[in-house]
Formats: sequence, C-alpha cells, structure tokens
Amino acid sequence: MSTLKQIALAGPGLKKQGIVVLQAFLIGLFTFIELTLRSGVGILTGLALLVAFFGGIRFGRPGTTYVAVVTPPLAFAAIAGFWTLILDGFRPSRVGIDFIAALASEAPFLIIGALYGWYVFLNARAKNKPSKARRAE
Repeated sequence: MSTLKQIALAGPGLKKQGIVVLQAFLIGLFTFIELTLRSGVGILTGLALLVAFFGGIRFGRPGTTYVAVVTPPLAFAAIAGFWTLILDGFRPSRVGIDFIAALASEAPFLIIGALYGWYVFLNARAKNKPSKARRAE
C-alpha cells in the first residue's frame, strides 16, 4: 500500500524572482499554445493559471505568498495582450475585442485562484499577528 508523501524541496524554496519567472513562463507557454491552435484561450490556459497560483504558493519561500498571488493575473494580462497584438496585427478594434475576450474567458480561473491565494496570504498574516489577549497582559 503506497502512501502519498509531500514533495520534499532540497532548499528553502523559490525566491520572489523565481516565482515570477516560473509563473510567467508557464502562463505564457499555455497562452501561446492555445492562441495559435484555437485562436483563443480556454481551459488549458485556465488550468495553467490555477497551477501557477497553487505552485507559487506551495513552492515559494515563507513571505513570498503575496508575490505568488499577485503575479498570475498581471502576467496573464500582459502575455495575452502581447500575443493578441502579435497574432492579430496592429488593428485596434480587433486587438481590443480579442484581448477583452481572453480576459473574460479566463475570469473564473483567475477569481478562483485569487480567492484561494488571498485566503492563504491573509490567514498566514493573521496567524503571525499577536492576539489582543496577549497584548493586554
């Protein structure tokens, strides 16, 4: 019978810069694949966004949760805008519509990942804060 073990990291985890680079690379790769194959983003990019959220939180050093939560939406918006501009050309009406459609199609994944990420961040912050009962003593 096998037991599920957590993945052991050799070091303390990823620094803030490592989290940003890996999340941006993962999101960029899947966004590019879906935009070239389907002419739009969909479930693969959404799953890559969720993996980026959870992986950044899981494999980051203590204190890097904020960066792991903030980076995926910003990276996706920048990458979707870049690839839309490259693939559609410099037609403002077409680029604008495709960019808004890309953001709208990934909104549920971004919301789910952000809710989980902010919960983890705020929960860790509340645990590190001393309680009012201890301050009164």
